[in-house]
Amino acid sequence: MSAETGNYKSEKLCNGTLPLDYQQADASQYNAHNLYKEASDLFVLLATCSNLEEARQILLAYVKDVKDELYDRGHDIPTSRLITARDCARALMSIFQQSADQRGGFSVAQALYDLALEEKRDDLQPGFYAELTHLLRGLRGRASVPTWADEDFVLDLTGREAAIARSDQLDELWQVAESQMQQYAHGLQPEVIEQRAEFLSKVLEVYGVDETTWRDWTWHTKHVIKDADIINRLFDLSPELKQSIAVAQKYNIPFGVTPFYLSLFDPQGKNDRTLRAQVLPPPNYVKKMASRSEHREEAFDFMGEHDTSPIDLITRRYPGIVILKPYNTCPQICVYCQRNWEIDEAMSPVALADDDKIDAAIDWIAKHPSIHEVLLTGGDPLVLDDEKLKEILDKLAAIDTVERIRIGSRTLVTLPLRFTKDLVKLLGSYRKPGYREVAVVTHVEHPYELNPEMVKAVDRLRRQGIPVYNQLVYTFFVSRRFEATLLRRLLRLVGIDPYYSFNTKGKEETEDYRVPIARLLQEQKEEARLLPGLARTDEIVYNVPRLGKNHLRAVQHRDLLSILPDGRRLYEFHPWEKNIVRQRTYFNPDVSVLKYLQRLEEVGENPEDYESIWYYF
Repeated sequence: MSAETGNYKSEKLCNGTLPLDYQQADASQYNAHNLYKEASDLFVLLATCSNLEEARQILLAYVKDVKDELYDRGHDIPTSRLITARDCARALMSIFQQSADQRGGFSVAQALYDLALEEKRDDLQPGFYAELTHLLRGLRGRASVPTWADEDFVLDLTGREAAIARSDQLDELWQVAESQMQQYAHGLQPEVIEQRAEFLSKVLEVYGVDETTWRDWTWHTKHVIKDADIINRLFDLSPELKQSIAVAQKYNIPFGVTPFYLSLFDPQGKNDRTLRAQVLPPPNYVKKMASRSEHREEAFDFMGEHDTSPIDLITRRYPGIVILKPYNTCPQICVYCQRNWEIDEAMSPVALADDDKIDAAIDWIAKHPSIHEVLLTGGDPLVLDDEKLKEILDKLAAIDTVERIRIGSRTLVTLPLRFTKDLVKLLGSYRKPGYREVAVVTHVEHPYELNPEMVKAVDRLRRQGIPVYNQLVYTFFVSRRFEATLLRRLLRLVGIDPYYSFNTKGKEETEDYRVPIARLLQEQKEEARLLPGLARTDEIVYNVPRLGKNHLRAVQHRDLLSILPDGRRLYEFHPWEKNIVRQRTYFNPDVSVLKYLQRLEEVGENPEDYESIWYYF
C-alpha cells in the first residue's frame, strides 16, 4: 500500500487546503490549529478516509514516505536532523499501530483522524499537541535543536590541521559545560564553607550545645528534628510548609531532619532548593499520604516488596543478591523514599527487628547458595551502634557463599560524623581480598550537599579498602542543565563513584519530584557525555515494580506505546530477564514533557535550552 499511498498523497496535496477553523493560530501555542499547520498534507489525507483502519494505513505509509523522501535528499540536510527524523519515524510507527491502541488503552491514530474530520476532542490537552507537533516536525527534518559550538567540525580537513580544529571545538564545548556548572554553588567552595561555619554557630546557639557535643554522632540521632520549631527558629518557613509538617505529624507520615543536615542549609534560601525539597514535604505529598494513611502499605508499596519478600526482612528480585532490612528507620527521611509506606518515624525506638527475625533471615540466606551478595539496608543500618552492627555483619560473613556485603546508607550525607575510626575499622575487618568485598552505597543528591566532613568520612572508608558508590535519584530538583553533571564531577574528587541515576519512581504521592525519561536520556547524552569516563560511569535506570531495574539507554528495554491525551508518554517496560524466562511487561505513563518545561521556566530556566528533549524517546 505504501507506493499507492505515496501517489495518492501527491494527488491530494495538489488541491489540499486547510479548513477555515485552522487558518489562524498563535504559533507559540500547542493546539489543534498549529498541529494541523505542521502537517496539513497529512490531515488532508486523513479527511478522505472512510474509517479508522484506512486512516491508520495512511498514517503508517505517510511516516515511511516522508522519512524515505528525507533520506533520499539527505545530502542537503544535516546528519543530526536525519537521525532525529529516523527516531521520530520509529516512535510514530510504534504509536500508530493497532496493537498500541489495544495495549495502551488510547488511540493516537483515532485522535488524529477525529481532528482531520473536525470532530470535537475535549480530552486532548496542550501536552498532546506539543508531542505530536514535535514528532511531525522532527519527521520532516525540521527539528529545532540548539547547537553549542559556533561551527560544525570541518570534516574535509586532515592531519594536524584537522586535529587542531577538533581540539579548538572541544575547548569550546567544555567552556559551555564549565560556564553552566559554575552557576551552581557546591559545598566544597571556600565561601560556602565559611558561610556554613557562621550558620553553624547559630545552630549551636539554638540547641545550646558546644562543638564537642556537636561532634558526637549519637547526639544527632537523639535530636532528630521532627517538627517545624527548630527549623523556624533558624529561618522562616512558609506557612504552606509549616502546615505540611503539621499534617505529617498528625498522620504519622515519616518526617525527620538531622541537625547536621540542617546545618548545610542556606539560611538565605538561594542555594539549598534541592536540600529543602529533599526533606520538607510539599502539600501534594502529605495530602496524598494522609488520604490513605490507614492503608499505607497497600497504597504506597510501589516496588511491590510484599510480593518479593520470601521471608520477613528479605527482598529478592535477582538471582545473586538479596536485600536484608533489619532496621526499619533512618535519622533523616527523604520525601520520595521508596519505603515511606514502611517507616513510621525517624529514629523510631521500635525499628530494630528482634533477634529471632534477623537470625531467621540470615539463615534463609545461608540456605540459598545462589546468593552471593547481600545489600544491608533498611532504613539505615549505620545508625545502629557498633556492637549491634558487628553482630549482624559477623553472621553474614560466616556464610561462605556471600562474596560481597554492600551497605546502603545515606549517613555519609546526613550524618558523616558517624564514620568514626572504630566504625570504619570494623567495616574494613570483613574484607578478604580475593574472597569477600565490603562496599558502601550512598545517596548524594546535589552538589550543595557536599561538605568537608563527608570528604573525611569517604577518605577513611577508602583507606580501609572500602569503595563508595553513589545512587542519584534524578528528581526535578537536580535536573537543570549540568546540575547532576557537576555532582558527578565532584563526587569523583571526593572519592565516590557514580553508580546509578534512578528515574524517580512513578509513585503518585511524589509526582512533584518526577522528571520525564527524555530528560535523563538528554542529560546523559548531552551533558554527562562531556565528562571524562570515570566521572560519568553511572547507569540510568527505571525501577519496575517487583522486577527491578530497567536500563534506559537502549530502546530494546522499552517501547513507546502512546501519547496520552494530557501529553504523557506511555511506555511499556521490558523485564530484565525477558530473553531468559517468560515474564510480564510493565506499563506506566511518564511525566508530561511540556509540563516539565513549564516548571523549569517557573524556576528561571529557558525552555529553549532544553528543546532537544522532545527527540529523546
